[in-house]
Amino acid sequence: MEDRIISANLMMEDQEVELSLRPRYLAEYIGQQKAKENLKIYIEAAKMRREALDHVLLYGPPGLGKTTLSHIIANELGVNLRTTSGPAIERPGDLAAILTNLQEGDVLFIDEIHRLHRSVEEVLYPAMEDFALDIIIGKGPSARSVRLELPPFTLIGATTRAGLLSAPLRDRFGVMTRLEYYTVEELTFIVSRASDILGVQIVGEAAEEIARRSRGTPRIANRLLKRVRDYAQVRGGRHDHPGDGS
Repeated sequence: MEDRIISANLMMEDQEVELSLRPRYLAEYIGQQKAKENLKIYIEAAKMRREALDHVLLYGPPGLGKTTLSHIIANELGVNLRTTSGPAIERPGDLAAILTNLQEGDVLFIDEIHRLHRSVEEVLYPAMEDFALDIIIGKGPSARSVRLELPPFTLIGATTRAGLLSAPLRDRFGVMTRLEYYTVEELTFIVSRASDILGVQIVGEAAEEIARRSRGTPRIANRLLKRVRDYAQVRGGRHDHPGDGS
């Protein structure tokens, strides 16, 4: 029992560390310059018009910052972010419950959106296009459709497999942004920034070495940095715990 509690606490701490490493605004976001410039314009235009941002599709290989960008977009807009994933929405009713709890201007982030069931996907069509939810009441010949109005919102879909999205769903996204692999220089900046947040002293050459081994992916770079931190802490003997007698 105690082991499970300790494991849960460690997992929560690790999640908190992950969150602390993520930039919160576009000005802090390193790399993806073209995507960043475009999103900045779209966000500013939406704020000037006091409208919900157009629906956004983020696609590209895993670990490049799609989830981070969804948080940044919500922060830049100054609105709430609701997060879920394609596999988690099993029935149309699940999606309807999420949509009816959105407030005006909210951002709804659906990760792995290519894994939505087709029946769930069809509920999204009027929600994205008309900010409306069509509900069928009753069964058989007496069934009737009732349309519920939804507050304007922004859907951000993320996928590593854009080719699996159906054409009707893909066409309803007003902004489509592909994330590319990062350069060594960009990853070096990311590693240096993360080391400052983690309180790890790291020289430029070491940050660049981690960047070169990260396969163009910030998630891998941050993971390697944390493992280097663990190794330095244990083997370097610089961080003794209070009261350990050393």
